Order: sequence, then structure tokens, then C-alpha cells
Amino acid sequence: MVTLGCARNEVDSEELAGRLAAEGYDLVEDADGADAVLVNTCGFIETAKKDSVDAILAATDSGASVVAVGCMAERYGSELAGALPEATVLGFDDYGAIGDRLDDVLAGRPLVPHTPRDRRTLLPISPVQRTAATAAADAPSIPGHDWLRRKRLASGPSAALKLASGCDRRCAFCAIPTFRGAFVSRPPAEVLGEAQWLASQGVTELVLVSENSTSYGKDLGDLRSLEKLLPQLAAVEGIVRVRVAYLQPAELRPGLLEIIAGTDRVAPYFDLSFQHSSPTLLRRMRRFGGTDDFLALVERARSLAPRAGFRTNVILGFPGETEADVVELERFLTEGRLDAVGVFGYSDEEGTEAMTLDGKLDQSEIDARVRRITDLVEELTAQRAEDRIGERVDVLLADDLSAEEGPGTWSGHAAHQDPDADGTTTVAGVRDDAVAGQLVTAEVVGTEGIDLVARALTPAFPTGPAGR
Repeated sequence: MVTLGCARNEVDSEELAGRLAAEGYDLVEDADGADAVLVNTCGFIETAKKDSVDAILAATDSGASVVAVGCMAERYGSELAGALPEATVLGFDDYGAIGDRLDDVLAGRPLVPHTPRDRRTLLPISPVQRTAATAAADAPSIPGHDWLRRKRLASGPSAALKLASGCDRRCAFCAIPTFRGAFVSRPPAEVLGEAQWLASQGVTELVLVSENSTSYGKDLGDLRSLEKLLPQLAAVEGIVRVRVAYLQPAELRPGLLEIIAGTDRVAPYFDLSFQHSSPTLLRRMRRFGGTDDFLALVERARSLAPRAGFRTNVILGFPGETEADVVELERFLTEGRLDAVGVFGYSDEEGTEAMTLDGKLDQSEIDARVRRITDLVEELTAQRAEDRIGERVDVLLADDLSAEEGPGTWSGHAAHQDPDADGTTTVAGVRDDAVAGQLVTAEVVGTEGIDLVARALTPAFPTGPAGR
């Protein structure tokens, strides 16, 4: 399995691996000697698509049969198959029978690649009608989804847990809803069941993922579903931390904000998809809010959890973006004091409204703005890390660095640090009997960019939530 893209793809890969293992396939670490290589592609932006194509071509060097799955394969289907005859292209609807499809590939039986379609049309427009529609069709609400056969491909103490699939928003720059489909929540009991299974596999931190976690439950008839689910997940035996990823600022209800900020074992961590902060430009993006709204939201969260963590992504060079828009974004980033910011340059995506907009910027100007904001972000996030010197933080231990850095030294991440995206915390003075997945209370004594350097306090563990 070769996985590209986001944590949602990682979950898909583990479910595909679990299905294949249940049907007699052995997962190997290296493509050399394998009968087949499955490349789980990403189709989000131009660079991700290029990385996916490169991974497919690299897999062919092994001599194994190559199968492309994932977002890019679903989005382009027969078009991708025509451009890359080296690979067999499968769509989401093939996931439920992935073992049979792989049997076909290895036996040389021809498969007809799917013709892409707008997956939003497969379910009713009204969210509350979707659960009934999928039940009537006797089909899983999320194509191929079956956590009971999930096989972990990573060994760390953190694991992604999928809340839902699809998205109902119509952001002008984003094509994801067309190939991931309409928003569909998983039943709370199923999410809890998978959380318990992950805990039995040694996972101690759950990272809740979806295309839009703040929409969870709207198709179940209860917009407060996530507020109710979070304390239940935090109470699962063996779980010491739960964090929520992919929050939409316009949908972050006061009740949900309070639950994230104030619930034991739920990280006071806000992964907010701001994308920009200029009100004018956000309207062109088909989004809501602006600098003042976003600053008020951050301030509200900090009033409840002063040491809360914040991350976001921003897009530079969207059609019609002016110098004044960039200055407004700089104001937000400077005053917001966020912990981590991803900076991306705009690129046209087929099938999106943004492709048709006027005011397109030259690529050289987009690149210049990306560099400008990247430089600012690096300075601001390093300063934000320095603000945490002297704080007590709960660090989830991940990697024992004793052999390289000296006895009792571990790498991990604090509550404000996503395990994959937001930097790390190095802790010295950890007890000799520590193991990965435990929480250690530590005091921050230094920084290296956005990374923290800390010293464990006594007793090192067990510990309750700290740093709120």
C-alpha cells in the first residue's frame, strides 16, 4: 500500500488493507517482490495530483501490477486510465469488492475503468433524508467502508478515526464534494465501536477526521451529535486524548466550542479552515466571515481554554485577490497568534466555479505572495511557540530518543500539536519505565522553530488533562 494525501486517505488505506488481508492477501513492506502495489492517490490540488502520478509511475518500476485507487482515481477514472495505461484504475465503488478486483488484475482479466460522475447526485439534497436512502438501497453510506476489517498500517499511539465522508459546502476553489459526494455521518455507535477497537490495538489518541467535522450529525437529525459523542469517545478505556480535525469556522457552534475547550481528555485544539480573512475575497470564495469574526472566535476559545492550540490553512492568489486582501490576511495572522498555518498558492481545479472567475493572477505573483506569507507565518508561529516557554503541557510520548539524545528523552506532541502537522515536543527526564502512548506532564523550557523542548515533571505519569 502506498498512501498519499490526508488522514482520511490513511483510514481508507487501512480499511482496504483489512479487506485484502481478510481475503487472503499478505501485506508486505516493499514493492520489490510484491504481486501488486495499490497506490491510494490524492486529487486535491495540482501538486498533490502530480505526486500521485509520480507514485504510480514509481510503483511500476517494481514489476508488480499497479492499481490506482483514491481521490484522483475516482475523480478522473477512465481519463486517468487512458493517460497511465501502466496502472489499473479503480473507483470508490470498487472498495467493497477490492479482493475480487485485485484477483481480476492478477489474473489478467480486463476491467473497464469507471466514467467519473458527480457523486453529490447519488443521495438526496436534504441531509436528513440520506440515512433512509442508503438503508433502502441496502448499501453502506460510505462506499466500501468497513472498519471491522481495518488493519493498522502505522504503529504509533495516534490514529485517525473517520466521522463522516463527503461535503455539502460549495467553496468556489474546491472540487472535493464532486468526487467524495454529499456529506454522510457515520452512526455514533459505529464510531464508538471503532474507537474501542483502536484502543485494543494500542492506540491512545484519536484524531477525528472528515471533510467537515462541524457538520457531523446534521443528516442524523441532531446537530449536537458531536457535542454528545466527544465525551463518550474520551471515556473509552485506554484513550487518553481525543482531538477534532477539519472544523469549519462558520459552523463552529458555541456548544461545540465549549465541549472542545472544556472536556477532560478532549484536546483544546481548533483546526479551523479559515482559507483567508479578507471578507471581500471570502465572499468570492463562497465562504463566510472575515478578520474580525475570526479574531473574535479565537478570543472566545482562548477565554475558555487559555492555552488552546490553533491551526489553519490559507490560500494566496485566488482570482481577484488584491494587495489590500493580502494586507488584511497579514493583520489576521499577526493578531491571531496561531500555532500552525499551512500556506498554499491557488491553482485552477476542473469543475470549480473559481475556474470561471476573472481577475486571475500571474503565477509569478502567486508565488511571490506565497513566499511573503510563508515568511511571515514562520516568524509568527516561532514566536507563538516561544510564548509557551514556562507552560505546563501534556505530551503524548511517541518515539524513544534515549539512544540518540540521552536517557529519558522522548519525542511526542502536546495538546496543541497535531501528530502529523503541527510540530513536536522533545521531553527530557522521562521515567525509565515509560512507553509510547502515555501522557507526560512537562514544562516547556525552550523552542526550535515551532517545536518545543520540555522537561518532564515528577511524577511523570499517569496524568490528567493539563494546559487548558
